[in-house]
Amino acid sequence: MARRLEHIHRLAIQTGHLRRFIIFGSFVTAKPNPGDVDIFLLMEDTFDVSQASGETALIFNHLAMQNYEGASIFWVRRLAALGGEGATVEYWQVKRDGTKRGIVEVIEQ
Repeated sequence: MARRLEHIHRLAIQTGHLRRFIIFGSFVTAKPNPGDVDIFLLMEDTFDVSQASGETALIFNHLAMQNYEGASIFWVRRLAALGGEGATVEYWQVKRDGTKRGIVEVIEQ
């Protein structure tokens, strides 16, 4: 699962438009064998999904990634981040029942 996550991260970076890479769900818990990885991508406003090709295009197709990599990927451009990017990231911390889930942000140095 970690190799899949690394691969998806590399593909997102290759777009040249990745702003934030957030991991949540069972992958960031103590669960010994998470069944999938859940990812939220915040993309720069200049990102044009129609310009993505090959495997990179797949990460922006939710159903394809679930079938191909066992990953649930959600994404928006910064402009579509309602309430700003901080509020949007915080949104992904809240479960349906109102409790908070853990999230991890991958930060490039």
